[in-house]
Amino acid sequence: MKMTDEELLAALADPGEDAARMQRIATEIGSGFRLLSGRLGKAVAVFGSARPGLEDPRYAAARMLGSRLADAGFAVITGGGPGLMEAANRGAVEAGGTTVGLGIELPHEQALNPYLDVSMSFRYFFARKLMFIRYASAFIVLPGGFGTLDELFEALTLVQTGKIHEFPVVLIGTEHWSGLMAWIRDRLQDQGFIESDDIQLLRVTDDIDEAIELIQQCHLRQLAL
Repeated sequence: MKMTDEELLAALADPGEDAARMQRIATEIGSGFRLLSGRLGKAVAVFGSARPGLEDPRYAAARMLGSRLADAGFAVITGGGPGLMEAANRGAVEAGGTTVGLGIELPHEQALNPYLDVSMSFRYFFARKLMFIRYASAFIVLPGGFGTLDELFEALTLVQTGKIHEFPVVLIGTEHWSGLMAWIRDRLQDQGFIESDDIQLLRVTDDIDEAIELIQQCHLRQLAL
């Protein structure tokens, strides 16, 4: 059975279905807006792999991150899955914060984690991405795979092109992200594909408190726009 995104991308096979698809997309986006509008206050989206388990030190770090974000007054939005997403939500719940999980329907279904105050599962990736950008003040990116990188570069593109402003993107884990940062400098900047200032759109740190301070400062500037 095809997933909804797959059906959309195969629209040429049945172009008469486009109007119905448009209605389903509009309904999903509207449901997301109604669910989240006015409920969160300031919020940060945390991305990371679903694979690390409870004994992984990265799980503990993500849990601490969620707790510190909640202490700073931020709701924590994740993809709602297990692993580092669960850890960030769990830390926020334990600190008395608000947690959100925005799941996605996949062929190998991942259940939403149990540390969520607000949750929704999406059929369409792009509708889900819209909710992350619309309701978060910043992205914090933990180690992860293709999905994590997809969210990272989506945000960077929107900031670089001026679609969103004062929106920090913070990578946690200098050792993990060092190869990517070197590639960006050596292949993208040095060959003229990006400007030197574009690298400054990314902050890399191991210090959770430093990341939160940066996000707090940017949030205040967002309010002043």
